[in-house]
Amino acid sequence: MPSIQARLYPDLPCFGCGPGNAKGLQLKSYPLGEGAGSGDGSPEGVVAAFTPWPEHDNGLGYLNGGIIGTVLDCHSAAAVMLEAERRGWPPLPGADLAYVTAGLDVRFLRPAPLHDTVQLHAVVTEADEPQMTVAVELRFDGKVRAEATAVWKRWRPRS
Repeated sequence: MPSIQARLYPDLPCFGCGPGNAKGLQLKSYPLGEGAGSGDGSPEGVVAAFTPWPEHDNGLGYLNGGIIGTVLDCHSAAAVMLEAERRGWPPLPGADLAYVTAGLDVRFLRPAPLHDTVQLHAVVTEADEPQMTVAVELRFDGKVRAEATAVWKRWRPRS
């Protein structure tokens, strides 16, 4: 099954999740439990696995905080774009995407490994047409290493 990114924005050049950026992180996110437990067919979140590169070292042998912030932001994007598709909120005329990041509040809870694959999980916690909020986590070895609240606003191009 193609990732959310490959299916919904295959040419996007975003450093973190853009399939159109060969030098980027190439994050690939997938729906989790489509409709499970919600009763309305909505996804129960999105998941991804990310394997850091040696270049992502924070100088102490752990995953760099900037890279962590990037994958949290980009993984939350997958949850938002999937929710927008589900609700019938496509990009507005002149916009490349339906939503853009308006805020990202990251909390670093414990070091994340540099040489092991980490898991990402995101859930849309609030959604209306002008704005969505997402809870997103980076996990390793059964523990949350970093978490964020991402706020996404409808992209309304201005002339």
